[in-house]
Amino acid sequence: MAWSPGVRSGHHEDMTGRRPDARCPLRPDQPCTLCQLDVTGPQDCPLVYLVMTDDELRAGTRQAANSRRALAPATRARSASSSPA
Repeated sequence: MAWSPGVRSGHHEDMTGRRPDARCPLRPDQPCTLCQLDVTGPQDCPLVYLVMTDDELRAGTRQAANSRRALAPATRARSASSSPA
């Protein structure tokens, strides 16, 4: 599936009528910080556009996200076993 601006752009409202915070596709665990001038979110961010339209950069981003996900259960297990009961 090709990436296009507006995909997962955070324009859906939840049951309370609030818009969810837009997530940065390049830093999945962080919200969009509007780090580029004249940007309203990931949907019109030039850096996100460049990464998502370049096959190698998009694959690297996906690989980094998969690595973080693979490490996450081990990190949670270690912190749960070391916390006081």
